[in-house]
Amino acid sequence: MAFTDWDGNIAEIGPIYPWVGSEVAMVFVAFVFWIGWHVVQLRMENRRFNDQARALRQSGDLQKLMQSEHYE
Repeated sequence: MAFTDWDGNIAEIGPIYPWVGSEVAMVFVAFVFWIGWHVVQLRMENRRFNDQARALRQSGDLQKLMQSEHYE
């Protein structure tokens, strides 16, 4: 559609972006993706933390590390 003048009714122009009317669905999908990302991230971080703690416990370094901590 070519614009010959800027005077007129905006409703006659029509949608100016694709997928008009699907905003709610897109927000819902984005929210689900966001929550899913946090769940996956927490699981990965917990797995890494547990692996590191297990390795420290097996080598005996965890006890040494905890005893070397000084709280003031």
